Amino acid sequence: MRPLSESVEISVQDQEIAGTFLAPSSKLPGVLFVHGWGSEQKHDETRARSISSLGCICLIFDLRGHAQTVGQQHTVSREDNFRDVVAAYDRLANHPNIDRDAIGVVGSSYGGYLAALLTQKRPVRWLALQVPALYRDEDWTTPKWQLNRQDLTEYRHTRVLPQDNRALAACHEFKGDVLIVESEHDDFVPHPTIMSYRTSFEHSHSLTHRIIDDADHALSDDQSQAAYTSILVGWATEMILGARVNALTK
Repeated sequence: MRPLSESVEISVQDQEIAGTFLAPSSKLPGVLFVHGWGSEQKHDETRARSISSLGCICLIFDLRGHAQTVGQQHTVSREDNFRDVVAAYDRLANHPNIDRDAIGVVGSSYGGYLAALLTQKRPVRWLALQVPALYRDEDWTTPKWQLNRQDLTEYRHTRVLPQDNRALAACHEFKGDVLIVESEHDDFVPHPTIMSYRTSFEHSHSLTHRIIDDADHALSDDQSQAAYTSILVGWATEMILGARVNALTK
């Protein structure tokens, strides 16, 4: 996002004086939104519009097994949906106006898990995880619908280390800026899962952890939705505008 500069000559009283035009980079940051299981892209639209107003190109999309392809929900696997996320990232990165060194990913629940994995495959500068879910590495190609929910609940109530989980291993390697948003009364992604993620980001450039008081996993009330929007947009503003200021001072 380094500003573009152009040397010019300015005519004044039969003389030429030197000047330089400074303009914002022609390339813009990009932000990919990855929704949760059972959700769809429209639930990210309001927040994506807010972040796009910062001068970003945002992409929202529907994972297979959702929205128009909901008929596939009983057969789609984590591997299938991870391929969706990689394909969506590549579509965003190939936009002609995207700065490929300034791409962020926002993932919610299941989408947060997939977003963490994405950081091992593609460059990500900013990573926002809202109530990120956690899954065992086993049964990667098994339809997600068939995963043992009781086993997942027990797993998420334990502290998991990066060496024992590929998503947390990706977090351990991540060197960008991170936002983790937790819901106080989350029955699906409990506090131990959030702490497994948080402690895995040992090498991140920055780490911000926020808890939405009285919120459940789905942010069921308007107050919780508004709180998450405020947290996410505020953090994105700090990250994106801060990066622009740093570029101008270099």
